[in-house]
Amino acid sequence: MSTAVARTTTVEVRLPSRLGFEKVAMSTAASVAKLMGFRPERIEDLKTAIAEACINAIEHGNRLNEKLSVGVVLSAGTDALEIKVMDDGKGMKQQPSKPDIDKKMHGEEDPRGMGMFLIQALVDEAEWVVGTNGRGSYVRLVIRLDKDLV
Repeated sequence: MSTAVARTTTVEVRLPSRLGFEKVAMSTAASVAKLMGFRPERIEDLKTAIAEACINAIEHGNRLNEKLSVGVVLSAGTDALEIKVMDDGKGMKQQPSKPDIDKKMHGEEDPRGMGMFLIQALVDEAEWVVGTNGRGSYVRLVIRLDKDLV
């Protein structure tokens, strides 16, 4: 008697907290997604979401402290890719809210702060998690493989 067990392949990357290294995570995620059979446009969505998550981890989580690193864990299942981008920051107290684009366009609000909204729009699931004891946090992203459109 055999039972089928879903196999998960995990790839881990450690990045220095220096802007520009998010490109390493982008290309690694793109390679994994391509091997899984994601369509090119979904891979581009994934790359943008990961870049935003890594930049947030570098700037806000680790506060550009090059002694700290950003961890990226890619878990490829049979029908989805889960990504965790981890930093040493305190995390967010609440889930991100939708920005007021009109106010940003008219200079009434800081033009920055769209990254988390963008991430949510590009992936199937996005969750911001605060680590234990207020140290370390991560964003968990899930992008599903649409087998009908491959």
